[in-house]
Amino acid sequence: MNNLNDQMELMADTCEQSLNLVASSGRSPTNEENRTPRDACVMIIDDESINIEIVKAYLEEEGFENLIATTQASQAMGMLREHRPDIVLLDIKMPEISGLELLRMMRSDRDMMMIPAIVLTAANDPQVKLQALRLGASDFLAKPVDPSELTLRLENVLAVKAYQDHLADYSEKLERQVQIRTEELVHSRQEAIHCLARAGEFRDDDTGRHVTRVGRYSALIAAELGFPQAAVDLIEQAAQLHDVGKIGIPDAILHKPGKLDPQEFEIIQEHCNIGRRIINPLSHEESIRLKTHTSVGLQIMGSTNSPVLRLASVIAATHHEKWDGTGYPKGLAGNAIPIEGRIVAVADVFDALSSARPYKEAFPLDRCLKILADSRSKHFDPRVLDAFLRRKDEAIHVREDYVDFKQDDLL
Repeated sequence: MNNLNDQMELMADTCEQSLNLVASSGRSPTNEENRTPRDACVMIIDDESINIEIVKAYLEEEGFENLIATTQASQAMGMLREHRPDIVLLDIKMPEISGLELLRMMRSDRDMMMIPAIVLTAANDPQVKLQALRLGASDFLAKPVDPSELTLRLENVLAVKAYQDHLADYSEKLERQVQIRTEELVHSRQEAIHCLARAGEFRDDDTGRHVTRVGRYSALIAAELGFPQAAVDLIEQAAQLHDVGKIGIPDAILHKPGKLDPQEFEIIQEHCNIGRRIINPLSHEESIRLKTHTSVGLQIMGSTNSPVLRLASVIAATHHEKWDGTGYPKGLAGNAIPIEGRIVAVADVFDALSSARPYKEAFPLDRCLKILADSRSKHFDPRVLDAFLRRKDEAIHVREDYVDFKQDDLL
C-alpha cells in the first residue's frame, strides 16, 4: 500500500512539474508565468449537493480554490459559457439532463468542445463508459471518490490540457507569422508588377499613372460584370502590364507628335507581341540558352507561371483586338477575344482619350464618352462597355485621384 501511495505521489509531482513548465510557456489571459495547476478553474456538475461538497472539500484541501458547481444540470451549459472552466467533473445520472447529454452538447459547441471532462459515476455499466468515451470523456472516477485518485486524475488531465493549449497557442502564432509573411510577399509582388509596368509606360508617360488608372478602371468593369473579388484583384494587377511591350518600341515612334505612317504603325503594333513574350514563360530552348548567362536572369525572366503574369500575358496580347475583328495583332473578333482583353480595351481607350499624349491634348469627358459609345459593337464588346458606363462616375473619381503630373512638379 505504501508503494502505491509513493507511486501516486511521484506521478502527481511529475504532472505538477509538467503543468508548471507548460504554464510558464505562455497561455493565460492574465499572468501565465505565475500560474500553477491549482489555479485551474474546476466546475463540478452533480445533482447531489453532498457529492459536490465532498469533492470541493477534497480539492480545497489540495489547494484548488477556483471552484464552481451546480446541482441543476439545466443550468450547466449557461455556466460553462460564462465561466469557461479548465476542466469539468461531471455526474452521469441526473434527473433533468444526463451527463452523457451534457457531454454531447459540449462537444457540439465550438467554444466548449475542447474543455476536458472527468466523469463521476457509481455505474459499472461498460456501455455507459464506452458511450462517454465516444462523446469525448477524458477520464472516469468511481463513486465514492477517493481523494488521492481525484487529485491525481485531475492533474493528469490538466497537464494534457495545458500542453494542448500550449500547442494551440504556438499554432496560432505560426499562423499569424505566415499571414504576415504572406502579406509581405503579396505587397512585394504588387510592387514588382507595378515597377515592371512603369518600365514600359515611362517611355511615353513619365508619371506612370496611366497603368494605375487602367488597372482601376478594369477592376470597376470586372466587378460590374460580376467577377468574384479575387478575380477583380487579379485583373487590376495584370491590367497594369498591358503596355509593357512598349519597352521594345523606339522612342522616335512613341514620342512622335504627329500621325504615324503605315510602317511606324506596324512597328508600334508589335508592342502587343513584345509584351506577351516578355511576360510569358521561357520555352525549353530559351531556358537552355539563357543558362549560359546569370542564374538570376533566368529566375527573373523565367519565373512567370504566377496567375497574375499568366493573365497579364493574355491582356498584353489581346487588349488591342476589336469586337468586330479589325484589331491587332491577330484580328480576333467577338468572344474569341479573352474577356480580360475586352475589359482592358475599354479601360485603356478611355484613359488614352481622357489623358494628354505627345500627339494630342486630353479630350473633355463628354467627348470621351461619346467616342466610346460610337465604338459600341465595333471596337468594344457591348456588354463590357455598358458595364463601364454604369460605373463611369467611379471611373471619373479614379481619373481625378490619379491625375498625371509633370516631372517639374516633383522638384
